[in-house]
Amino acid sequence: MDSTLASNGVPLIDVAFARMKTSIIRCELEPGTRLKVESLSKAYGLSSSPIREALNRLAQDGIVQATENRGFWVAPISIDDFRDITRLRVLLEHEALTDSIEHGDEEWEVAVLTAFHRLSLVEKRLGSGPVVLDDDWSERHRAFHIALLSATPCTLLRGMVESLFDRAERYRRYSALHRTEPRHKSSEHELLMKAAIDRDADKAARIQRKHIEGTLGRVVAALEQQLATVQ
Repeated sequence: MDSTLASNGVPLIDVAFARMKTSIIRCELEPGTRLKVESLSKAYGLSSSPIREALNRLAQDGIVQATENRGFWVAPISIDDFRDITRLRVLLEHEALTDSIEHGDEEWEVAVLTAFHRLSLVEKRLGSGPVVLDDDWSERHRAFHIALLSATPCTLLRGMVESLFDRAERYRRYSALHRTEPRHKSSEHELLMKAAIDRDADKAARIQRKHIEGTLGRVVAALEQQLATVQ
């Protein structure tokens, strides 16, 4: 078998990329952590070549930083960065959602309804802790939002909103790790789903913007509290 492929036929670069991206988004590799190729190779059981290529791809995604002399490290957390991510999400997800409502067919509707139902099921079994720290919820939450935006005919736009969503997810995870407030069940996902299925683009856009900016407020508050404790 080709040494560049895993046993299931997936390129080793893709394997390394997916595993490291997940670890960074979940804050298992914390912000500011130095990413040594040799250590990562041992941890993932992969040679240095796919690890290095994956790190370069992660740097393009903005969750890893790299310099020629210092190597790689997990991108730091900052309030300004999250504000920028949020601003771009509001702009780009508005376009993707509007596109999807205009172009989405029956298969798109089924995908949105299915993703919402799966998200609702996992929320019913969760306790009072931050839902974002539950891996199953996080995966289903991402799937729901991506399904909503998936009917845009612009492939580049889809890729950009997915990348920004993942960058925002790292902030949601980080802030959830540093706050103790109980979770509050929100009806925004259901409202967003219904507006999209009803093809009410204006209403869906308003709910979507409120949803994204609400996350900004909660995350910034948690980050400010965390910064205050370390000063």
